[in-house]
Amino acid sequence: MSTYRKMRRQARLARRSGLQPMMVINAGEPFPETLGVLLARWAWRYRSELAPVGITAGLVAAAWWLHHTRPHWWPFLAVVTGVATWAGALFGARWRLPTRLERIYAAATIYAGGTWLSAATAVGPSVPLLREALIIGALILSVPWWAHRRRRAKVALERKLQAWPDIAKAIGLAGAEVMSATVDVWGWRARFRLARGQTIKEVTAKIPAIESGLGTFRNAVRVYPTPDDLANRCEIRVLNMDPHAGSIPWPGPSVTSITQPVVLGLFEDAALCQVVFARLHGIFGGTTGSGKSGGLNVLMGNLVACRDVVIWGIDLKRGMELGPWESCIDRLATTPEEAISLLQDAVAVLEARAALLAAAGRRGWPISAAMPALVILIDEYAELAEKAPGTMSDTDSIARLGRAVAVTLTAATQRPTQKAMGAGAVRSQMDLRICFPCP
Repeated sequence: MSTYRKMRRQARLARRSGLQPMMVINAGEPFPETLGVLLARWAWRYRSELAPVGITAGLVAAAWWLHHTRPHWWPFLAVVTGVATWAGALFGARWRLPTRLERIYAAATIYAGGTWLSAATAVGPSVPLLREALIIGALILSVPWWAHRRRRAKVALERKLQAWPDIAKAIGLAGAEVMSATVDVWGWRARFRLARGQTIKEVTAKIPAIESGLGTFRNAVRVYPTPDDLANRCEIRVLNMDPHAGSIPWPGPSVTSITQPVVLGLFEDAALCQVVFARLHGIFGGTTGSGKSGGLNVLMGNLVACRDVVIWGIDLKRGMELGPWESCIDRLATTPEEAISLLQDAVAVLEARAALLAAAGRRGWPISAAMPALVILIDEYAELAEKAPGTMSDTDSIARLGRAVAVTLTAATQRPTQKAMGAGAVRSQMDLRICFPCP
């Protein structure tokens, strides 16, 4: 006899005897699942894929109710549709819609759904023209949803993290729970609550086991403390793609003022590398072909978009690197003689600004479009020290005194050593040190 029949028989006998029926379940036999339970579980598992179907069904139900109870509401619904469409297009970035295409899709969906609901409220959802429009529109708008890469990645992540309790138990982190998870361009990150007694050091030591349990590539997992710095929390970052595996297209300037952080590229965990260059000396160090001149060009592309900076350049390779920017910068030196003149003039600017600040009783140069910062970019600084040794005293003065008056140096060199950069204070004053592969 099946478990279900036994339960019914026990309940029937209890009613005949006047006793309160009790549910008795044999631990060795699972509770039978009805068709409704199976369908509900299936719908929940595929809720992301079925979202267009659910929204369409909701529109039909809402239109039916509104048409029969509030048909005069259709002008109000039309106004709400217009406002919601406008808000989705302009403020979609705050609603986790980072790209323009996503915001356009959201606005189009809101407009189509709201327009159909307004019309169906007025004339009824069963009108043939509206019925066909709903079916065709739902099919067209469902295709981008089903094909969206980040949505599919998020669904795959949710299903992967469903197995986390078993993975945590297998790798020795039993009790660690997933608090939240998000998907981005390069992979995903999740925040975990650790069990009592577990620490982030234990999680870091088990990175190879975590990679095996999650089925990722080797060296794809990073472990970080959470922003709140709680001892029983950690964040796991998983990369599906190596951000440094290929060239990254430059998206254009990331700043409009030198006081803002410049995006130079990506760290190995795909986080943005943002650096503020205002009032700071910087150095790009790396061997030939390591990318230091490329980094200098990215910086140049951002600085020329700023209205509160004047750029001077020194390129003793006859302008091979900075020459293409000559029309965008104020002054370019390509010979030792020109470099000496440029740096002498920079020291004169520095002294004039210092005198002006002293007369005004101020300690810092107020950077603005009317009073811009002066940035001197030097490609292959070691060549400058070798071919124009007379400039070392000027660069030393700029390095020691230039930050307060917003006159700064940014240099690129293959040999970022004290010996190669001269005996002065230049290297020790370089607060920003951006390192590429060095010898």
